Amino acid sequence: MKITKSLFFVLVTVLLSSCSQKKTDKIIVIKNTLDTERAFETVELTKDFLGIEDLSTVGIRDVETNALQITQTVDNDGDGVMDELLFQPEISANSEKRYAVVQVSEAERPETIEYCYSRFVPERTDDYTWENNRVAFRVYGPDAQYRAENNLPQPTLSSGVDAWLKRVEYPIINKWYKEDLEKISSYHVDSGEGLDDFHVGISRGVGGIAVNKDGKYYYSKNYTKWRTITTGPLRTSFYLEYANWDAGGNEIKESKIITLDYGNNLSKFDTKIEGSATISAGLTLHEKDGVVSGSDENGWVNYWQPHGDSEIGTAIVAPKKYFSAFETYDTEAKDESNAYAHLNVIDNAVTYYAGFAWKKSKQFNTKEAWEAYLDAFAKKIASPLEVTIE
Repeated sequence: MKITKSLFFVLVTVLLSSCSQKKTDKIIVIKNTLDTERAFETVELTKDFLGIEDLSTVGIRDVETNALQITQTVDNDGDGVMDELLFQPEISANSEKRYAVVQVSEAERPETIEYCYSRFVPERTDDYTWENNRVAFRVYGPDAQYRAENNLPQPTLSSGVDAWLKRVEYPIINKWYKEDLEKISSYHVDSGEGLDDFHVGISRGVGGIAVNKDGKYYYSKNYTKWRTITTGPLRTSFYLEYANWDAGGNEIKESKIITLDYGNNLSKFDTKIEGSATISAGLTLHEKDGVVSGSDENGWVNYWQPHGDSEIGTAIVAPKKYFSAFETYDTEAKDESNAYAHLNVIDNAVTYYAGFAWKKSKQFNTKEAWEAYLDAFAKKIASPLEVTIE
């Protein structure tokens, strides 16, 4: 009889504990309405959405497997308070998954690597460079512009976007700059990790913008201000600002937040524009020996070309409300031939994605495989994961 009472007491205690846990934990439901599996898509959970003021001790746990997810907190406005919590769920086709919002200690959190990284690079004039586990990029600042305009060493006058062709998952930005400065190796030579041999010049590179006025394309100069917003295992993002620039008599005001998430080949460009109802995001045509393709239906343009001993595809994808058309702009002027995605500016803003696939990285072996990725990517941004609190 004593044994029976003891077992009954333990059972009641466990049940009460379980019920208490279910009542205190918020349950997030993630729904995938597409007929394909979803992964490497970042869910953003704000403080207001969760009803939690301090995100520093918050974790996300898979209800089915009980596995604690990799998360990242972000302070978007730079006030020292974390505004949102990020994680990347894996959701089967036409299904939904449940995740619990739980309190966790630092010791409980999964170990992570800062795959998504960006920084200002004063040791190489004033590049701003970013990367994740698949791709890397850089843009150029006011010191590089000053050098170009005054015939000084290390000049760069361009608002185009440079592609750094990496073929390893681990971070390479700091390593490549350090070894180049110390004359250990040059990042212009592939020693097994990849290289920078992608020429930009005054072209649009991989996603730089232009404004078309009366058939002529106008560009800004180098960025003038920067601010790193976040780096971490899932996302890096940063802010760039440009001096006002002229587009055939129209004064253009431009700033942007660029975001690159883990597992993605495309960076997101959230661009603020005043002075034009449309912009054009471009892809340099280099030697014009590649093929331009695109999809008006899915909102992308792609340029697949020979590159050294390999091939590379560069692309722009935009939500349908922004994407209007694509164009191959061919001119004899040096570095000014680009494939353009023409984009609508709505309420002084436009969002698009730009990036690349280098065949030598073994991520995409053919133009067709890369274009299938672009189609799938476009469909995902058109039908984002649905997030609710149960």
